[in-house]
Amino acid sequence: MEPGRYLCGPCSSHNAPGKPLDGVLECVFEGRPERGSIPLPVEHRFFPHIPVGHTPLWEPVRLRAELGFPGLFLKDDTREPSGSFKDRASVLVAAFAREHGIGEIALASTGNAASSMACIGAAAGIKIKVFLPKSAPIAKRIQVLQYGAELVEIDGNYDLAFDTCVEYTTQTGVLSRNTALNPLTIEGKKTASYEIVHALDRMSQGRPDHVFVPTGDGVIIAGIYRGFEDLLATGEIAAMPTIWAAQAEGSSGIARALSTGVFETRPSSTIADSISVDAPRNGPFALAKLKKHGGRAVTVGDAEILEAQLLASSRAGLFVEPSSAAALAGFVKVRGEIGRDEKVVVLLTGSGLKDIRNAARAVGVEA
Repeated sequence: MEPGRYLCGPCSSHNAPGKPLDGVLECVFEGRPERGSIPLPVEHRFFPHIPVGHTPLWEPVRLRAELGFPGLFLKDDTREPSGSFKDRASVLVAAFAREHGIGEIALASTGNAASSMACIGAAAGIKIKVFLPKSAPIAKRIQVLQYGAELVEIDGNYDLAFDTCVEYTTQTGVLSRNTALNPLTIEGKKTASYEIVHALDRMSQGRPDHVFVPTGDGVIIAGIYRGFEDLLATGEIAAMPTIWAAQAEGSSGIARALSTGVFETRPSSTIADSISVDAPRNGPFALAKLKKHGGRAVTVGDAEILEAQLLASSRAGLFVEPSSAAALAGFVKVRGEIGRDEKVVVLLTGSGLKDIRNAARAVGVEA
């Protein structure tokens, strides 16, 4: 990847503000990936000294018993330094910046990517500027400020923040970490696929049959696919698991497009702020992966999300934010379509402490 180049020129020539992005680039490696390693486009020596990744794969005994699935596993990325899966992308973008002597990174976010990049930037000594909707949970805004990043609050939604940030990085030449726009955000997130497969290996549990992924703009699910594609290439897995895009009913652009073949921009409305987008910026890329590999989608309502959040907390001791709970809610909703002897991994991407207000609703408390 060259600094300043984000999209394929001809493919992205018709892109417009507020719409999904065409021309998203993909990292391609020369030769075949080495079995047992995770190929990344930046040398390890450039990575900031902060412990990202290597998060637990839980065996939730009580939750398994209640749902009747002995092969249910929870991938717990609430353990990341900023409390979010987004650290996997942020650390790779920071490493790229260090490799190329870049001193500032900018991004738009609903909250988690902002607090993540601010966190990693603090460890790396890189200036971070974030464009964040004023409606973002206060905990995520406080994280950004605690880590020393510059916070630009946007009087509007994520889509407006994204377009404002793109205008800023285009005018200034600052490195963009905007999700989907920067292909490193996809590449960094693929590391979770490797960890899932290697952890199941250590447990002598075989391979995952289904993986449920909380999905908004489509970058996490694209990254999960990238990882499994690498693992297929090295022969570490023999078949692609069924990847489920779990979306909130009020922000389900990718699920709708998987059904109709067409992206339709609609105003989003869901308590799951981390997966709330009007236009899924990585939608075309993610949709292509879902179609190629036989992926599926499930949508869940806010009430189902809050029920799943409480279920994870009270039965597994794992407190997650609403976007993560959407993945568990998706599994609960379609579990009748899955064989009871199959291995199911639910990806939990953010700590419940990031959004106390909505968590309070689930237990009937005012916050």
